[in-house]
Amino acid sequence: MKQYKVGVIGATGMVGQRFVSLMEHHPWFTLTTVAASPRSAGKTYAEAVEGRWAMETPLPENAKNLTVYSAADDISKIVAEVDFVFSAVDMKKEEIFALEEAYARAECPVVSNNSAHRWTADVPMLIPELNADHIKVIDAQRKRLGTTRGFISVKSNCSLQSYMPAIFPLYKQYGLEHVTVCTYQAISGAGKTLETAPEIIDNVIPYIGGEEEKSEREPQKILGTVTENGIENASGLSITAQCVRVPVSDGHLAAVFMYFKPDNTPSMEEIKACWASIPGLDLPSAPKQFIHYFEEENRPQTRLDRNLEHGMAISVGRLREDVMYHYKFICLSHNTLRGAAGGAVLMAELLCQEGYI
Repeated sequence: MKQYKVGVIGATGMVGQRFVSLMEHHPWFTLTTVAASPRSAGKTYAEAVEGRWAMETPLPENAKNLTVYSAADDISKIVAEVDFVFSAVDMKKEEIFALEEAYARAECPVVSNNSAHRWTADVPMLIPELNADHIKVIDAQRKRLGTTRGFISVKSNCSLQSYMPAIFPLYKQYGLEHVTVCTYQAISGAGKTLETAPEIIDNVIPYIGGEEEKSEREPQKILGTVTENGIENASGLSITAQCVRVPVSDGHLAAVFMYFKPDNTPSMEEIKACWASIPGLDLPSAPKQFIHYFEEENRPQTRLDRNLEHGMAISVGRLREDVMYHYKFICLSHNTLRGAAGGAVLMAELLCQEGYI
């Protein structure tokens, strides 16, 4: 496989740091460029993140002496040095929207962790094991942008990574009608650690801004189909969500309740077989087994299972019948790996494999 030169814009934040750490030993990708806000521009990366490095692993040697560019002011310099960029910038949504499109129009592919373009019809929102066929919409996007290489591809909201892998194949095969989901989300999803978020200690916060709307809307696009002009959202499935912040460092857990079409309701054995049948991907960051089902009554557990397959696998358990819905279950994903930077790296690998980068 070709070696790719990679930039990270928004490199000093928590997700940006995760991107930097994931590039250290990547077999295809080499980190050559980092960018952040103007206040970090001109510093070395080590200087820019001094006292702020939040990863458990040390700051990679190959990143320490990279000079930080301004993500907004140095686009031409950045584009000249890279094959594509990961976007993890922390700005207002309308500013992110314009910035990512500016990179794309400058003929630089953008693989984004941000939400600004998730509802742009011709921007694919990918979970690679589920809807890889949505890549084809990039052709329409390039036509709209007037580009040859440049485009934007986004990953979905971090909490969706725990339950969409389980819902997606059941919707496609059996026709889910209603889903209720309650998510219990780690503090790293807010860009914090337990040490920097004293408000979460011995506490649960029953509100995460914008999270419930994303949890209810984004699945419709992931389940949708590619048309000539963009992704047409799925219909026939209603989702309602409650999202709470819990005193956990990493890992988003969800409780999911499912109602199927009465004349096409699968058995529990058929559901488990459906989950087990999702094929893995032959990509460096892909887990060997996408969904792991636990038969134990007390699994999955956040601390025990979030790092399964380097944090890229999905853990599911406690599938059982329900008195109001047909079934309910528990699921878990690592929110800054599968749910954020790791999922975006996997998406970039798929885009490279398919020739879009």
